Amino acid sequence: MVGRENALSLIDLALKHSQGDQTEVLLRGEDSYLTRFATNHIHQNVGEKDATLAVRVIFGKKIGSASTNTLDEGSVRRTVEKAAEIARLQRENPDFKSLPDPSPVPETDGFSRRTAEISPEDRAKAVGAVIAKAKAKGFEAAGAYSTRARELAIGNSLGVRAYHASTGADLVTVAMSPTSSGYAEQSEVDAARIDPGAVADTAVRKCAESVESVKVEPGEYEVILEELAVANLVGYLARLGFSALGLQEGRSFLVGKLGQKIVGENITLWDDGLDPTGIVMPFDFEGVPKEKLTLIEDGVAKNVVYDSYTAGREPGKRSTGHATPGFFGNFGPAPMNLFLKPGDATIEDMIKSTKRGILVTRFHYTNPIHPVKTIITGMTRDGTFLIEDGKVKGAVKNFRFTQSVLEAFSNVELIGKTPKLIGGFFGGMSVPALKVGKFNFTGVTEF
Repeated sequence: MVGRENALSLIDLALKHSQGDQTEVLLRGEDSYLTRFATNHIHQNVGEKDATLAVRVIFGKKIGSASTNTLDEGSVRRTVEKAAEIARLQRENPDFKSLPDPSPVPETDGFSRRTAEISPEDRAKAVGAVIAKAKAKGFEAAGAYSTRARELAIGNSLGVRAYHASTGADLVTVAMSPTSSGYAEQSEVDAARIDPGAVADTAVRKCAESVESVKVEPGEYEVILEELAVANLVGYLARLGFSALGLQEGRSFLVGKLGQKIVGENITLWDDGLDPTGIVMPFDFEGVPKEKLTLIEDGVAKNVVYDSYTAGREPGKRSTGHATPGFFGNFGPAPMNLFLKPGDATIEDMIKSTKRGILVTRFHYTNPIHPVKTIITGMTRDGTFLIEDGKVKGAVKNFRFTQSVLEAFSNVELIGKTPKLIGGFFGGMSVPALKVGKFNFTGVTEF
């Protein structure tokens, strides 16, 4: 961690050395630590401290980028010169208009000193609690406990200056027997909120309940998706359609559908980097302040997200504060602080209302098949159960699914009332469990 004062000083230093028409400097720092365990033993404890300075230099409509993780003045100067050299060799980008002008950045707090200062012994103690619970049942536990302190500082030659420090802690575990596995995780800004016992209890319970699993034929089922499975679907929906670049290039499922109903009326999805119940990020990777942006409201597609580049391609548009790292137009803007509106049901309510269906803990190895139709495929994993007549009957072999996310979200019958925080890259999402009336399983495994 470089710190606010040093970070902004480095940005000013880089800007001083630039002769471009416009220049942007981004500094990303991170102190990260990881305690990894397997077969009921800690086998790795590592730490890394790094900071990277990325520079974009612009001459007219020519853009060049370069970066370094050596932060002395000579290295900073050479990085600016390299970005300028690359810019001069580029073709003009006719769609580029300008870097963003400065706007006030709201004050937020996403930093926990307890997380930043957590020791290897603290992580080992938490992992030990997980391992003890697995051992007590004769299972083996594997997983990782990671903590990090991050900072992001951005400045440009038009006057943008922004700095934000954040922390995160993630405990992940899989409990395993010779014939089953169970998964659980918890993500928090404050590591003190991590409950190793509760995480272990969930993983161990799912493993124990899956020791004897039966094969059930694939087909269309009612399905109860726990929060991790829902987060997987929401993440794909965000990537496949809510970027203005995807809409402009005609590869988004929202082409011609903004303002139209695309999912069930009980679905509302928004992005908000300022909500303290999520993972706070007050500005994007261009230094544009974030604000709440509704993407789907009562089933109707409302908005896509913009950065300064995509906003410049459409008259009257402005950045919504969703620039991602990288070159202009390379990845495009993306929503990174997602919230799916909770309902009033519990998972027990969902189970009781199910005649014959499948309970899914999480998905694994999901990939898109038809992005415009939001069809994705993947596997269930670490706890898949059959429900009959309102009761969980037992574990089943894992399924492959092939399913349109929009279709699934058009058939949501019940929504959980308690959302779960799922961590991500400089953001994350908060989602509840869902009961979906129709979900398509296309294959079954032997495990």
